Amino acid sequence: MLNFARCSGSRPMGCRYFSLLRDKNFIGGEWVAASSGKTFQVTNPVNDKVIGIAQDSTPEDAEKAIKVASGSFNMWADLPAKEKGIKLKSLLKLVNSHSDDLAKLITAECGKPLAEAKAEVMYSAGYLEWYAEEAKRIYGEVLAPPNNTRELVVLKEPIGVVGFITPWNFPLAMLVRKAAAALAAGCVCVARPAEDTPFSALALAALVEKAGFPAGTFNVVTSSRSQAGPIGQALCASPQVAGISFTGSTAVGKILYQQCANTVKRLGLELGGNASYIIFPTADLSRAVQGVMGSKFRNAGQACVATNRVLVHESVFDKFSSMLATAVKTQLVSGDGFDPAVNQGPLINEQQFQKVDGIVKDAVSKGARVVSGGGIHPTLKGRFYQPTVLSNITEDMKIYNEEIFGPICPLYKFYSEDEAVTIANSTRRGLANYFYSNDYAQVWRVAKRLESGMVGVNEGLISAAEAPFGGVKESGFGREGSRHGVDDYVHTKYVCFGGLQN
Repeated sequence: MLNFARCSGSRPMGCRYFSLLRDKNFIGGEWVAASSGKTFQVTNPVNDKVIGIAQDSTPEDAEKAIKVASGSFNMWADLPAKEKGIKLKSLLKLVNSHSDDLAKLITAECGKPLAEAKAEVMYSAGYLEWYAEEAKRIYGEVLAPPNNTRELVVLKEPIGVVGFITPWNFPLAMLVRKAAAALAAGCVCVARPAEDTPFSALALAALVEKAGFPAGTFNVVTSSRSQAGPIGQALCASPQVAGISFTGSTAVGKILYQQCANTVKRLGLELGGNASYIIFPTADLSRAVQGVMGSKFRNAGQACVATNRVLVHESVFDKFSSMLATAVKTQLVSGDGFDPAVNQGPLINEQQFQKVDGIVKDAVSKGARVVSGGGIHPTLKGRFYQPTVLSNITEDMKIYNEEIFGPICPLYKFYSEDEAVTIANSTRRGLANYFYSNDYAQVWRVAKRLESGMVGVNEGLISAAEAPFGGVKESGFGREGSRHGVDDYVHTKYVCFGGLQN
C-alpha cells in the first residue's frame, strides 16, 4: 500500500495521505502484483505530478481473476438474497464512512472539483443502498397452466462471471453502478478500470475486502493503455465470462460487441451521447441557464450525458445567449480541484485536450462566433480549457456531429418545434436529451418524439439510482439503475412441473 501522494497543485510540496490508496491488483481476496512485474505511473491531470503506481497487468492476470471469480460464483449465487443485501449494506456503510478519502482520491486522479467528487461518492452510495434492497426483489413468476396436470414457474438466476470495463470520468460511480446490481443478482465480478483513474476502483476493492465479501466475488485488474485492448479481448473471449458491461466510447463499444460474438455473451453498453438541450419560447430562461450550467459544465463537460448542442428558439436566442455568457464568465472558476473556490477542473489527458481544442479551432475557422472563452486557459498551466460559448454553428463543423467531452457550449438558433426535434434526432447517438418549456401539451409531445433513452424536462441533471440509465441507437443498450438494472445479470428460466393429476 502507498502511504502518500504529492498531488495538489495548491500545495506543490505537500503530501496528502490517502488511507484507501492501493498499488496492487485485487484478485481472489488478495493484493497481488502483475505477472509481468511491470507498473505504470498515475498522475494528477492538474499538474502531471505522480500520485502513485499501479500494476500494468496483462491478459494472464485477467484470466487468473476470471478463474478465481468463476470458482466463487456458486457460493455467492447460493447465498440467500437477504444475506447479499446485508453485505451490500455493509459496503454502503463503509463507503459513507470513508467518503472524504474516496472524494480526495477521485479529485487527485481525475481532477474534478472536490465538491463534485463528494457528490460522486454520494451518488455511488445511492446505488449501493438501492441494490442492497433490490436483492430481495428479484422476483420470478407463477404462470397459469394450460391444464390441471402442470404448474409453470419462471425463475430469475444469475448469469455468472461478469466483466466490467469502466471509464475515467466518474471512476467510482460507474463501477459501483454496475457492481451493485451484479452482486445483488448473484453474479461475481472482474473489473478493469481506466488507466487514468485506477485508484478509485482499488479503493472500492479495499472496502469490499473490509466489508467481508467472500474472496473472488469482486476482483480488480489494472493496466496501462497499451494493455487495455488485450485485457478487454481476454474478457470478451473467455467462455467463463457470461457477460460484459462497458461504459465508454461508441467506437470501443462496437469493438467489444464484435469480440463478444463468438461466445454469445450478455452485453450491456453505455456509450457516447450527443445530447441536445432545447429552449422553447415559454421556457423559464433563468432556470434554463442554470440547467445548462449543470448539464454542460459539470466535470468540465466530460460526461456522456453532458449537453452537446444547445438549441434556442429565435425569439429568445439573443437574450438567452447573453444570460448564458454572463453566467459562464461569473460563475465558473478553473483550477486545482482541491481549492474550494474552484468548480472547473482540467481535461483528463493530452489526447482529450487536443481533441477539444481542435473542435473549437475547426468551428471558428468555419465561421463560428466566440461568445465567451474560446481557447486554452490564458493564466493556468496544463490542460485547462476556458469554458466556452460559441454561436453561428453550421452542419459542416466537427462540433455539430461529434461528442465534445469538454467545456464547450455551442448555440444553435431554431424557428419551430419540428425543426428543433429534427435537429435533436439527426444523430446516430441517443443517450439523453433535454428541453425547457412551460407549454404542457408541448412537453408531452416533444418528450415522446425525442429519440433517446432518457429525457430531461425542465431539468438538466437527471441521473438517479431509482431511474433506468441507458441509451438507444449507437448509444448502446441495457439499463443501469432502477429495478431494470439487474436485467443484464439474470437469466429467465422456465420450469414446467408435470404429472400433477390426482
